[in-house]
Amino acid sequence: MESMKIEIVNPKAKRLINNLADMDLIRIKKEKVKSDFIELLSKLRKHSDNAPSLYEITQEVESVRKSRHEN
Repeated sequence: MESMKIEIVNPKAKRLINNLADMDLIRIKKEKVKSDFIELLSKLRKHSDNAPSLYEITQEVESVRKSRHEN
């Protein structure tokens, strides 16, 4: 089995690809897309013992937003 990553430019091409899948000639798998932010956090955490968790970052962001709206 061979895998390819295809960028669809024209909606007609998507229809053709779906038709091929309907005929069981190809299988379409959707990839999970990691956000750039999550990838950056993962890279930073690999090199740090005390990196903040996503929850801690979210709490800090919410705290800053709240203080900005109070002023």
